[in-house]
Amino acid sequence: MESLNILDLFQGINTLLQGFVTDPKIAFGRVFLMALGLLLFYLGRKGVLEALLMIPMGLGMATVNAGVMFFSSYDPATGLSIAADQAQQLPGTLFIAPLALDTTALVNILQINWLQPIYTFMFSNGLIACFVFMGIGTLLDVGFVMARPFQSMIIALFAELGTVVTFPLAVAMGLNPGQAASVATIGGADGPMVLFTSLMLAKDLFVPITVVAYLYLGLAYGGFPYLIKLMIPEKLRALPMPMEKTRTITSNEKLIFAVIACVLLSLLFPVASPLLLSLFLGVVIRESDLPNFYELFSNTVLYGSTFFLGLLLGVLCEAGTILNPVVLKLLVLGILSLLISGIGGIIGGYAMYYWSGKKYNPVIGIAGVSCVPTTAKVAQKSVGPGVIVLPHALGANISGVITSAIFAATLIAFLLPKG
Repeated sequence: MESLNILDLFQGINTLLQGFVTDPKIAFGRVFLMALGLLLFYLGRKGVLEALLMIPMGLGMATVNAGVMFFSSYDPATGLSIAADQAQQLPGTLFIAPLALDTTALVNILQINWLQPIYTFMFSNGLIACFVFMGIGTLLDVGFVMARPFQSMIIALFAELGTVVTFPLAVAMGLNPGQAASVATIGGADGPMVLFTSLMLAKDLFVPITVVAYLYLGLAYGGFPYLIKLMIPEKLRALPMPMEKTRTITSNEKLIFAVIACVLLSLLFPVASPLLLSLFLGVVIRESDLPNFYELFSNTVLYGSTFFLGLLLGVLCEAGTILNPVVLKLLVLGILSLLISGIGGIIGGYAMYYWSGKKYNPVIGIAGVSCVPTTAKVAQKSVGPGVIVLPHALGANISGVITSAIFAATLIAFLLPKG
């Protein structure tokens, strides 16, 4: 009987040890990503980062880089069978093959890989982004925008600075215009919009751009408070907002706003109409007194989609994908885009501060970065004791969602290949 090599029994360890010999970069990358995944899980559990994304994403990232095994009959990255005379052991996982090249390969890996059906039928076509937007819509009170439309939209426009600045920088760094536009939209801090844009304009980099976007959006909750402290002195952070005379906006008025905004924006930017309809459909459900639909979309659909989105993003973080040289550019451009958008939002807050005669708390500007409702919560958390800015921050936050859709749709309309 042939003796059994103990490493043949534990293939995850075997692929890792062999990787240090055959491809050290990937092997060290696997170790790093396992550690990073566990760190993201821990920070999500502690509430330092956004738990809804970081807990499933961190665990998925650690697991997919641990559970690499050998295949000898087909390429696990594409699902394609290898010719008998070329049979060799190739490492891969039983989670997702994001680069399936033909229908036969797709059918094969749908029967093998655990998360492949969710990836193929929900993630890679943007459906999961629409589901998330429906759920987000049920949580949005557009009355905050309607009460302060000018202030909210001005701040939201300033907070798109990262998108505007990063696009030419990305082109200068060697990305083609579609890829540059996709990574630039990370500055809009709207994960579903980045996913949708990269699907339309940069399918070859769709996976790493989306992973980078959501990784950074999860970090925004922990990083933006430091940016606020750096740019806004404590005296201004403690500035109380003046009392306002605002009337109650009725559900009917909110419904009219949602319907008109949905139809008008779809007329102007039809390429983004799936996401626009999803978002405003959620608003309509919220304001139409449909409790069963509201419960379904605000809980089951939103949190179910967010969970599987985070898990898919985690298992897409294989070392072979993340260590692609172009990903380093995406990492640099992504954090730069989000940082510049945060700076732009705060500049918008300062603009409103001076325009109002120094009565407007500039911290509200960070909420123009449309990571709903994370940046609105960051704004409220960053002001002085007893200062209430959340209503203004939510108005800027919701406006940020709309402006990010407009900017993304504009880029897609100009750069999407015709015909």
